[in-house]
Amino acid sequence: MGLAFDYSPDRPEHIDTILNGLDRYNPETTGTFQEYVAQQCENQTYDCYANLALLKLYQFNPHLTRDETTTNILAKALTVFPSPDYSLCLSLLPPHILAQTKVSQQNGPPASGTLSEAVQHLNALHTQLINAQYADFWNTMDSDDLYADLVADVQGFEELLRVRVAVVVSQCMQEVRRDILESWLNVRGAKFENFVKEVCGWGLDGDVVRIPLNKDNEARGTVVRENVKFEHFGRMIKRAYEQPA
Repeated sequence: MGLAFDYSPDRPEHIDTILNGLDRYNPETTGTFQEYVAQQCENQTYDCYANLALLKLYQFNPHLTRDETTTNILAKALTVFPSPDYSLCLSLLPPHILAQTKVSQQNGPPASGTLSEAVQHLNALHTQLINAQYADFWNTMDSDDLYADLVADVQGFEELLRVRVAVVVSQCMQEVRRDILESWLNVRGAKFENFVKEVCGWGLDGDVVRIPLNKDNEARGTVVRENVKFEHFGRMIKRAYEQPA
């Protein structure tokens, strides 16, 4: 059984108290939540439930919104793809931000330095991740310094993304060519070999990476059994001989 959506093993007690009481809607707790987001970025922990609570406070109190904290929340949500956390966070952003992001796709990019610009760039990364365009994701990251700025506060961002890509690959493949996996992970040479062997526990066989069988990547036949009693057939046969009214 999976963990509850509102559970986080690294959540401090005072944050848990706020989330489980009426203070989660108190504007005075905004600063506490903002500090907690900064701690998540520094300590490589993650608490989606608390982050959503902060975005909800921003909805009720727009004057308290901090763009940097908002982008950090979105960047942290990217590190747990393919979970729906990013889309959940995105849905709580102000409508005018989302509207500007959509309009900019047709009328050009939004103004430089705005939250709309940051969201547009993060959306591009999210789209490539959920579409398994991993090589394109890394190329996009290197194409503009703004991407590096957006994820700069999230410690170990690239390493976290590599681990998530590896998790997705392990769920759907038993082997993959080395050059393809190198492009997906954006790491090569000895560092690639160390990541595959030590972090993932996979094997290298020449130019092929072998992934151990698990419950997700192992092909298994499914046997479907139906419990149909004889009296069910009796009623069906009886109706076949009934005269229409």
